[in-house]
Amino acid sequence: MTLVPPPAARVGDSLASVATPSLTIDLDAFDANLAAMSAFAMRHGVALRPHAKAHKSSEIARRQIEAGAVGVCCQKLSEAYPFAAAGVKSIHVSNEFVGVDKLAMAVELASHVRLSVCVDALPQVQALGDAAARAGVTIDVLPEVDAGQHRCGVTNEDALLAIVDGIASQSALRFAGIQAYHGGIQHVIDWTARKDEASRAADVAARYVRALDARGVACAIVTGGGTGTVEFDATSGVFTELQPGSYLFMDGDYGGIGWSGDLRWRHSLFVLSMIMSATRPGMAVCDVGLKGLAVDSGLPRSVQWLDANSEPALTYLCANDEHGMLKAQREPEVDFAERVGKRVLLPPGHCDPTVNLYDEYVCHRNGRVTDIWPIDARGLSR
Repeated sequence: MTLVPPPAARVGDSLASVATPSLTIDLDAFDANLAAMSAFAMRHGVALRPHAKAHKSSEIARRQIEAGAVGVCCQKLSEAYPFAAAGVKSIHVSNEFVGVDKLAMAVELASHVRLSVCVDALPQVQALGDAAARAGVTIDVLPEVDAGQHRCGVTNEDALLAIVDGIASQSALRFAGIQAYHGGIQHVIDWTARKDEASRAADVAARYVRALDARGVACAIVTGGGTGTVEFDATSGVFTELQPGSYLFMDGDYGGIGWSGDLRWRHSLFVLSMIMSATRPGMAVCDVGLKGLAVDSGLPRSVQWLDANSEPALTYLCANDEHGMLKAQREPEVDFAERVGKRVLLPPGHCDPTVNLYDEYVCHRNGRVTDIWPIDARGLSR
């Protein structure tokens, strides 16, 4: 006998009847964010290659491409497979990789899509070129430069030029441009400080482009940036392609930084939870903890009752494995007993790892489930 749990939701259900915990998308906010970023990139004449590690869903990637994206980024090779299988034609693996198993995945993907990858050392180039030649495929290669993150990427012009020469020596590889990503500045709270840091990162990238120009090497693509710096990267005159991911959903961490008037994002991603216990005055327990909510960027900064008329205002205090502790903000002696069974919406502090905890998105408009989208790249981290 095959025994499986019932579905959490069906199309047509009221959101108030959806099983908890569930990962939900407010489609009105989602669509607004999707349209705003697409229009922004088009207005500034830069390509948009959203980072799929934020959503891990080929259905969402399809919508991004329909809205004008040139393709998607993936952070890992295995993560790219569902997108390639769904018909995404251009995939950039924005990360270095080594190992026979990774090379096998790269050449297999390259036989189905236009694949570009990052390198920051000559041995990576040699191994990739040999594997691609044996498989009879061609792979675009973008050396990564350290734009200030101090994680991956070459750290001087000579190292970059040596890698470019190494790519040129490989018949199955194409030099496509460079990647310059500074993830550490995406969440700088102060808008002016973040703008200054983004300008410094763009200056670093420009220096590498000038070194290539001096060698007579055309650098058609400078890719990088993220949601937090996209407004600066688009106008830098350096970046030709942008890689934001979280803009579709937003999260508590991004929601807490300063934004200009040109770009405003709406929270569209929420974990639907239920009050499951209330035995102490002023305290309630919901059914979402560490196994349903990433807290690396903090706890949910706001809690919303699904019934907007419910009271009191709540604070999410702490997360255990399967429990979340909630406290009334202004009424410490409120009795939550009558609220057991009521649902709340929690915006995650960090959307990417929260998404990786779920199998599907429950999508809704006006309190009614309209779609259920698989998170088909969940857990693919090789």
